[in-house]
Amino acid sequence: MLNPVAPHSLLAELHADVRDTLGARALDRLRIQRAVLGIFFTGVQLDNGVGGLCATPIKGVPEAVCCPSSALAMPVPGRIAGRSAAEVLQDLYRPQDLRRALAIATLNALAETLWQHDGPPPGARVVEGDAFDALAIAPGQRVALVGAFPPYLRALRRSHQPFHVLELDPTTLKPEELPFYAPADRAPEIVAQADVLITTGTTLVNGTLDDLLSHLRPGAQAAVVGPTATLRAAPFARRGATVVGGTRVLAAAELLDLLAEGGSGYHFFGKSVERICLCL
Repeated sequence: MLNPVAPHSLLAELHADVRDTLGARALDRLRIQRAVLGIFFTGVQLDNGVGGLCATPIKGVPEAVCCPSSALAMPVPGRIAGRSAAEVLQDLYRPQDLRRALAIATLNALAETLWQHDGPPPGARVVEGDAFDALAIAPGQRVALVGAFPPYLRALRRSHQPFHVLELDPTTLKPEELPFYAPADRAPEIVAQADVLITTGTTLVNGTLDDLLSHLRPGAQAAVVGPTATLRAAPFARRGATVVGGTRVLAAAELLDLLAEGGSGYHFFGKSVERICLCL
């Protein structure tokens, strides 16, 4: 079960930012054309042709051991296409993992709609590529990495950077990575001591991102990365984030075909999806 979304949470502010910029009428008018709840990612295509992504929170669906119990955690199959974006976004405030993931994918498609219409969001410098490079971590800076993200673990170990990886499940770490492990309940202490915080946008889905950012010390860098991260600048900047490393969907139909066949980032990055960073 996810943490409840408070009215003034980051996710609620991202929703308000997109709604107010795009217009409530547009959210009522735009519809879901197609949705795919893939193994690794959930994707949507709106009826304006624009797509959005969110990580699929598979670990957060313990009910998925049988059809009757998992049905409560799912958006209603057969009734997703044709729903208005405004209606789907109400699932941002529901506790079910997959419903919220579909809503975030829809939110990200709306953020991409704004980008295509108005250009990048104000208040940010746009950099192509991965957020890890955009951070430009200096030697010796202490890093708090939330989640065992293999590419970043490798990069931090290669550079001999002092870091901790906060992870709920230590079995996801390799033996050589275990010395850097810290249990998730140490997050307030670890984040408060860090010069750099890196967390995936999945913390938007599970409702932990607000708390993580609240422990940042003044002057620290913070990056929220991955396809789940909504490419809107102001709500993140107000909470101390300095980099938002998200994605833009270039070919929504092609992407959804890949997700329906179990595709992951290896299959779509640099093809139907590009990495984009907002430096705040």
